[in-house]
Amino acid sequence: MPANANVFIHYGPYDSCGVVDHREHRLQGMKYVLENKGHKVDFVQINDRNIIEIWVNGERIFTDDIRQLDFGGDGHLDPKCSDALEAVNQAF
Repeated sequence: MPANANVFIHYGPYDSCGVVDHREHRLQGMKYVLENKGHKVDFVQINDRNIIEIWVNGERIFTDDIRQLDFGGDGHLDPKCSDALEAVNQAF
């Protein structure tokens, strides 16, 4: 994958403190890791609950439960961010 890929992170709402809503707090580490490698990251809200999907070139290359991502931080210690980066780098 070229270093300047357009990466779309589709994310659904999840429950936090009894309120179900779309939140990007858990996605910041993943965004940071991907942008540090030269990728352009855009967030897209979807209706599927607790889901995160990464799309590159119209193809879904990674999916997981958004609640498994670390809250805040830069993503370097989050193994899910490393898995997502690897999937993006192998997307072609």
